[in-house]
Amino acid sequence: MILRDDDILLSRLAPYLGDHEQWTLPGGGIDFGEDPRDAVVREVHEETGLDVEVGDRAWIDSARRYASPTRSSSVSTDMHSVRMVFEAWAPPDSPEPRVVEVDGSTVDARWVPLAAVLGGTWPVVGWVRAAIEEHEATRVQRLAAKALVRRDGRILLARLSRFAVESGLWTLPGGGVDHGEHPAAALVRELFEETGLAAEVGDLVGVHDLHLTGTAPNGRHEDFHAVNLIFTAVVPDDVEPRVTEIGGTTDDVAWIDVADITSGVVAVTEVVRYALASAP
Repeated sequence: MILRDDDILLSRLAPYLGDHEQWTLPGGGIDFGEDPRDAVVREVHEETGLDVEVGDRAWIDSARRYASPTRSSSVSTDMHSVRMVFEAWAPPDSPEPRVVEVDGSTVDARWVPLAAVLGGTWPVVGWVRAAIEEHEATRVQRLAAKALVRRDGRILLARLSRFAVESGLWTLPGGGVDHGEHPAAALVRELFEETGLAAEVGDLVGVHDLHLTGTAPNGRHEDFHAVNLIFTAVVPDDVEPRVTEIGGTTDDVAWIDVADITSGVVAVTEVVRYALASAP
């Protein structure tokens, strides 16, 4: 199951598999000796052209179907199917889905509004809705240390890159605290990566948190909770800030007038407003 914002990735079954249009989750049979997650990656690429990552959790469905002999076949069949529906995700810059496999069991692939599937207006096979209803976004909690650096009516801010959830907005410099790392040490490290400045960390200003559900920068559907520890910090006066980290979550850093923030001229994240309101 691959979700993107309010859409879900679906494959259309070939006409020979039914009397009417039917859509299903991309995937297929597991080859002998193949890991189920590897099978998901292979089958999704064949049916959609997308290269995906696969999570650890799976929804398991079991169905048994008996078919009586027909005019075209005198053989009766008793089939037992076990479906494993894994959470998977594709990079946000992936191309539009398209069928790669020739003469396979699917003839189309596209992003479909989730509301249309759950509302019954999109023709999906029956078990797809059950799988969607059982799905829960992956829970991610992130502890970060952020810096409020002020100078002459300005504060030091970093602009979020395309790899960040709130891309294009300006935010407090800082980042995630590694396991076992002291928040102040994390802040010094992150500040240097994002601004090129050696910082002295001061007092705790406050604790800000943000809870949202949506598509993460890596394309995964997440239930995300950010906890931000905000500290005052001092940086050298004679060094201009510059981003030193390559491919990170910030693409620019600058001194921004507080007046431009309060007036709305500069678009900032909620944590910036919280810090300004909480600082003495």
